[in-house]
Amino acid sequence: MDRDALPLAGIRVVEFSHMVMGPSIGVILGDLGADVVKVEPLGGDQTRKLLGSGAGYFPMFNRNKRSICLDLKSDNGREVATRLAARADILIENFRPGTLAKLGLGFDVLVAANPGLIYCSAKGFLAGPYEHRTALDEVTQMMGGLAYMTGPPGRPLRAGSSVVDITGGMFGVIGVLAALERRHRTGTGGEVKCALYETTAFLVGQHMAQKAVTGKAAGPMPVRVSAWAIYDVFETARADEQLFVGVVSDGQWKSFCAAFDLADLGDNPDYALNNQRVLARDVILPRVRGLFQTMPRGELVEKLERLGLPFAPIARPDELFDDPHLNSGGLVDVTIPGGEATRLPGLPIEFDGARPGLWHDIPAIDADADAILREIGYSDAEIATIRG
Repeated sequence: MDRDALPLAGIRVVEFSHMVMGPSIGVILGDLGADVVKVEPLGGDQTRKLLGSGAGYFPMFNRNKRSICLDLKSDNGREVATRLAARADILIENFRPGTLAKLGLGFDVLVAANPGLIYCSAKGFLAGPYEHRTALDEVTQMMGGLAYMTGPPGRPLRAGSSVVDITGGMFGVIGVLAALERRHRTGTGGEVKCALYETTAFLVGQHMAQKAVTGKAAGPMPVRVSAWAIYDVFETARADEQLFVGVVSDGQWKSFCAAFDLADLGDNPDYALNNQRVLARDVILPRVRGLFQTMPRGELVEKLERLGLPFAPIARPDELFDDPHLNSGGLVDVTIPGGEATRLPGLPIEFDGARPGLWHDIPAIDADADAILREIGYSDAEIATIRG
C-alpha cells in the first residue's frame, strides 16, 4: 500500500523508548504511515543486543522508523531532542517516571513550545499508590491476575508473548489517535498515559465480572468449567498433530454429530441443549477423543472446515513463516540485524482492501541522523559539530 495513502501520512513522531511497550506504539503509528524518528542512546538501543526470548524485540517493533543516536545528558543532545519535539505531532516515551522531566524534556516544557504536541507516556502504572514502582510485563501479569488465570492451580504462568506490553501499547495508540481527533477540534495537543498494570486489569476484567455475576471466583483456565461440552484440544492419529475444536451452538452440535457418525449422541434428547451437554462432558468427551485419535489431522481439518466449525491446528510460532494465509499478505519483508532477510507479521488491519506494508526497513544504528538533522534546520556545518 502506498505510504501517501496511509491514514497517518504527514504525521511526525519522535520516539524515546526501548524494549516492547513504547516501540509497539511507534511501530503501529509507523505502519499507519507516520514518520517515526527513533531516538537511541549513543551506540544504539540496548534492546538490539538482547539474547534468548528478547532477541526478537527489536526486529519486530522497529520497522518503519528512522534512527538517530543522541546523548540526552549532553547540551547538544538535549537541544536536538527539543528541536525534534518542537516539530513533532506526537512524542512517545517509556522512561521511568520523571526521567525526561529531569532532562528538560518533560510534558510541561515541551508543550509550552509546541502546544499541538501529543505527549504519550508508557508506564508501569497510572496515577495511584503504585505509580512510582518499576514494572515489567511479567510483573503486572503476576500481580494483575493474568498469570494466575493462565497457569494450572498453584503454578502462575505468564502468557507466551509480551501480551501486556503489546496490548498496553495498543491502548497508547488509541489514546494518541483520540488526542489527534480532539486536536482537530481544539488545535491543542495533550498528555496521554498508558500503563501495564491497568492494561492487565482490563484483560482480566471478564473474570472479575464473572465473580460479580456468579459470586464465585474464576478458576485458572486449565481447570475452568467450560461453557461448552466440546471446546478442547484433542489428540489425532499422530501425537504431534494436536487440534483444537469448539462446538458452541445447538445447531453446530447437530452438524458435528451427523458428520462424525455420532447419531446416538446427536439424536439423544438429553444432549439437545448446550447446558445439558456441558453437564454430560464425562460421557461426550471420551467418545470424541477416542474417535479423533483414529483420524489424521488433515482429514479432520478438511471435514471441520466444510462444516464451518471452529477449529485450529496447534502450531508453534516458527511454523507461521509457512502459513499460506499469512503468506498471502500478512507478513512483511524485512532485513534483520546481520543483513538476513525474513518476513514478520504486519499490522493486522486492511484499509480499502489493502494492507499497510514496509516503507522503511529496520534501521541500522544512527543510520538516518544526518537527514533528520537537516530536516529540523541544522546546517551541514552544525551537523559536523554535533556529530563531532
